[in-house]
Amino acid sequence: MLSRWYRPGLLCIGDAAHAMSPVGGIGVNLAVQDAVATANILAARLASGPVSEADLAKVQARREFPTKMTQRLQVFIQKKIIGRALSTDKPLQAPLPLPLPLPLPLRLMARFPFLRRNPARMVGIGVRTEHVGTPEAGA
Repeated sequence: MLSRWYRPGLLCIGDAAHAMSPVGGIGVNLAVQDAVATANILAARLASGPVSEADLAKVQARREFPTKMTQRLQVFIQKKIIGRALSTDKPLQAPLPLPLPLPLPLRLMARFPFLRRNPARMVGIGVRTEHVGTPEAGA
């Protein structure tokens, strides 16, 4: 991840600012959310002229936390689930009980069905939901 996503006349978002692991397939979601946040923050300013570095910094301030949280989740999945599966020679397609003990989050989801929607929400919506807020969205 870039430590600074902007310079005068340039704003990096999506993979240009923060390359994502393919784990979970959520990199494109973050890129779209970055674009929506950028439009919401900069649209009015751009309509009246150039934006300042402070304006560009607002985009990074808005999107950096969800990006870091998503990357941490991807690292967790890589280490605790995918990495464990790849580091064994035990069969992965086996009748229950599974040959590998499930990580705590998966055990909790197996025990409490209402938790199962959280991974889908994380993939589909992300840590911080972005909604188009420009005046044209209401038209």
